[in-house]
Amino acid sequence: MTSAEGSLGKELEHPPNGAVVVDDVKQDDEDDVPMLSSQALEALKEFLAEQNRELESADDVEEVALVAEDWRLSQFWYDRNTAESVAAEVATLCQTLPSPRVSCIACPTLYAYLKKIVPEVPAQLLEYDKRFEQYGTDFTFYDYNQPEDIPSSLKHSFPIVVADPPYLSKECLEKVAETIRYLSIPGESYLLLLTGEVQKDLAAKLLGLHPCGFDLSTRANLAMSFGFLPAMILGQGSMGGRKNFNVFMLLDITNV
Repeated sequence: MTSAEGSLGKELEHPPNGAVVVDDVKQDDEDDVPMLSSQALEALKEFLAEQNRELESADDVEEVALVAEDWRLSQFWYDRNTAESVAAEVATLCQTLPSPRVSCIACPTLYAYLKKIVPEVPAQLLEYDKRFEQYGTDFTFYDYNQPEDIPSSLKHSFPIVVADPPYLSKECLEKVAETIRYLSIPGESYLLLLTGEVQKDLAAKLLGLHPCGFDLSTRANLAMSFGFLPAMILGQGSMGGRKNFNVFMLLDITNV
């Protein structure tokens, strides 16, 4: 053993002030331990419970995974309950048609859930965001400013047309209405419009659609007041001899 090692050994055997210093450090550490309030603990428990619920349903979510919302494009994806409710109604209507085919104008969440619920039903997504090109031939680039700049093969070819105009403006709804008329089969197609209450009169004027009652929400926690009953079968009504969903989903966005 070297002298240095011997000296170090003695220091370890007899530390200055014995164990008092160590005890003081322990005591100081104990005093510095942060304590959570009961409210914070409850919030933490709720957060962890929510994380567990999300993990349990991860497989289902993956089936309808969407790209991240881009609010600059006015994108607000429906939450799972909303998307499944609307998709289920459209799927029910498809069962009444000999050759169902659905056009989803600017509503990618609905398209994704339709493909989950009724993958055998042809559905076409018309969307400005080219990230949805991942859907292959089911994707058609769509700019509402060019309402009829759409492949001629899609003209008057959809028994079901669903539209969710990206903006709550008169101009936007007018142009989307042109697209709806372009895609729908004259006198036969079922129409479903999802838009804001501010568009109520214009929707009636342009498309003969009127509100019904259903509360929807988005993943971004935006409340949407719709007029739609999940139990009803869409398309039972008619306007002027023309079949349509007779459904106009009123969307009133407010922070909740």
